[in-house]
Amino acid sequence: ALQRQVFPGTDGKFFPPQVQPGQAATVPAGTPATSPVTDLLTRVDALEAQLARLTAQNEEAANKLAQLQARVEAPVSAAPTADSASTAANLAAMTGGASAKPVPAATSPAAVRPAPAKPAAPSPQRVAAVAAVERPQTADAGDDAYSYGFRLYDAKLYPEAEQQLKLFLQKYPRHTDLSKARNLLGKAYLDEGNPREAASWFLQNYQAGKTGARAPDSLLGLGEAMTRMKDTSRACIAFAQFVDDYPSEAAGRLKAQYDAARKAVKCN
Repeated sequence: ALQRQVFPGTDGKFFPPQVQPGQAATVPAGTPATSPVTDLLTRVDALEAQLARLTAQNEEAANKLAQLQARVEAPVSAAPTADSASTAANLAAMTGGASAKPVPAATSPAAVRPAPAKPAAPSPQRVAAVAAVERPQTADAGDDAYSYGFRLYDAKLYPEAEQQLKLFLQKYPRHTDLSKARNLLGKAYLDEGNPREAASWFLQNYQAGKTGARAPDSLLGLGEAMTRMKDTSRACIAFAQFVDDYPSEAAGRLKAQYDAARKAVKCN
């Protein structure tokens, strides 16, 4: 403004400005486009987005599992449909009336029931038979508890074996013999003549993990229990699922048991 007052004309008598426009800074080659903090924030945002997606997927999976469990535990009044080939539908069909009550869980509180009548005292012969079964004593107390239950079962002392195996499941919920113990409980009830309770334990063991040591045995036992209950359609579903899930077992270790079980029921 002062320059215009001193030289108001247009004859070019102007002083060059003392402040020149700043030059754009030259960015050396290889300089990051953003600061490390910006990069870190970007990565955090990406991780948060990924975590949100994983959380949504987990919630969806948990919801599906809850729906499956509800279908399994619901009583089935109609015969299985033709599209019940999936494992979930098969399990729901297999349970029948046995699933109308909750699957027994060794670690869950007992349901409130009327006080049962006091059982009769065991006979001296029964007491002597139980006392004759040796209780193992090794460095592995959990294995000893399971082995003692197996010995009671092997001696055909089924109520005592059931009590011992349930005690094992309660006391050692993370033992490697859990699958064996649940399956043996099912066998004890089946041999005792209680196929409904046996089916409940067989189903629980199969649901606990298909890769369990005795999961194939339990699925086959579930079919046998349904046969004892004269539920042919669900027995056939269990046997078909057994062959689908465990073809090597059906043709190997459990072949004789499977063949005998299939002869006892006529499937389409």
